[in-house]
Amino acid sequence: MNKYGIVLFFLISAILLLSIHISAEAFQAEVFPSLISPGEAFIIKITEAKTSQLPTAFLDGQEFYFSRCGECCFIAIGAVRLESKPGIHNINLEVGTKRKYLKLLVKQTSFPTVNITLPEEKVFVSTENLRRVEIENKRLKSIFQIVSDRLWEGNFMLPLENDISTLFGTNRIINKKKISVHKGLDIKGKDGEVVKASNSGKVVLAEELFFGGNTIILDHGQGIHTIYMHLSEFNVKPEDIAVKGNIIGFVGSTGRSTGPHLHFGVKVLNININPVSFVKLEI
Repeated sequence: MNKYGIVLFFLISAILLLSIHISAEAFQAEVFPSLISPGEAFIIKITEAKTSQLPTAFLDGQEFYFSRCGECCFIAIGAVRLESKPGIHNINLEVGTKRKYLKLLVKQTSFPTVNITLPEEKVFVSTENLRRVEIENKRLKSIFQIVSDRLWEGNFMLPLENDISTLFGTNRIINKKKISVHKGLDIKGKDGEVVKASNSGKVVLAEELFFGGNTIILDHGQGIHTIYMHLSEFNVKPEDIAVKGNIIGFVGSTGRSTGPHLHFGVKVLNININPVSFVKLEI
C-alpha cells in the first residue's frame, strides 16, 4: 500500500470512528410535566441513546436513578421537596460523555390550613414513647434511603378509591398551638375495607408503629416507596412481592388515629410527594 493509500485508510477509519461516537452520543431528553408544585414528582425520559450505560441526573444535589424503557430508552422518576422554592430548577443530565440541562419550573402553590382539636394524649408524646418514636424514625429513614432494582410497571394507582379527607401538604393547627404538615393522603374508609398495592413492589416493612399503627411499606425500586398506615390487619409479610392491585391489608384505626381511614404516602428517594399527582403520571 502506497503512502496515499495509507493516508486514505486512516482517514476513512477516523470518519467511521467519529460517526460511531456521534451516534452513541446523540439522544433526545424531556422532562414532564415541566411545571409542577412543591412536593410533586416528574419523569425524565431519554430516547435514541445508543449506550449501554445508564444515564445520570441531578437536581439540587439529589441524584435520580434510571431504568430501561425499551431499546435506546431510559426513564427516571424525580421529585422536588415540599419546601422547594418557586422558580426554574435545572436538571443536570449526563448520557455517556454528553451533558444536557433540562428546565423544571416549580410554581407558587398555596396549601390548605385546618384547625383540629384533639385530646392532649393524642398530641404529645411521653418520654418513654418518644424514645420508641426516635428508634422507629431512624429505621424508617434507613429503609427510604435504599435504591433497589425496578419492580414497578406502568402507572401507580390509589390503593383505596374513596373520598379524600386530608390532602397532602395540609397545614394542621392542632389545639391552636402545634403545627403539623400532612405529608401523605388520608383516604376515607370503613373498618375492614381492602387496601391494594399501588404498584408491584417488595414488602420491606409490615409491623405496628407508634404513630402509623399497623404499617406496610413497599419498595418499588429506583428509590420509590409507598406507605400504608393505620391498617387493621396485614395480608402480606416482609420479603413478599406484592403485585399491583393485590390486596395487602385492610382499613383500620391503629396507631395515632381518630377513626378508620388509610394514610397513604409516597416517597421518591426519601422525598415526600403528593400521591394524587403521582398516580396521574403517565409512566
